[in-house]
Amino acid sequence: MIFDFEPGDKVINPSAKEWGIGQVQSIIKEKVTVNFQNVGKKVINSNNIKLQKINDGN
Repeated sequence: MIFDFEPGDKVINPSAKEWGIGQVQSIIKEKVTVNFQNVGKKVINSNNIKLQKINDGN
């Protein structure tokens, strides 16, 4: 599986927007570790939850 993001990218979890903006920490196989503003570090199984990348508006 190829991901559209890499460590350092900003993402949101569309099914849990209250988590806030997260920053991708690492990607190992289907497990994506993200540090979210409101809930801290979460390990996301990308087979079950589709993260959305957000642009910084550059």
